[in-house]
Amino acid sequence: MDFNEREPSYVISVVARMVGIHAQTLRYYERVGLIEPSRTQGNQRLYSHQDVQRLQQIQRLVSDLGVNLAGVEVILRLRERLEELDAERQRLQAEVARLQALTGRNTSATTKPSTT
Repeated sequence: MDFNEREPSYVISVVARMVGIHAQTLRYYERVGLIEPSRTQGNQRLYSHQDVQRLQQIQRLVSDLGVNLAGVEVILRLRERLEELDAERQRLQAEVARLQALTGRNTSATTKPSTT
């Protein structure tokens, strides 16, 4: 059986214990948009392993580094953007390698242009 980090699995009381914060704090984080748990048909919050990891990051930023929630939001958005850009960079590198293989070129053999 494969483990899916995005699969909603944990109820709010379990996550509160895992992260070491009160369930009301989790509800507040949801209200201010820092976390978005899934909902059951009965409207019960369900958190994924990925949500728990995000909450642990939030706790480290708030507790260990003293970052306020507005700062946490900025930091988390920047991290997400960096991950997106890194994925795009990897995709582009793979595409360049594919095109070079098609044309028989090798970037390590290319010379720098002359500046004279």
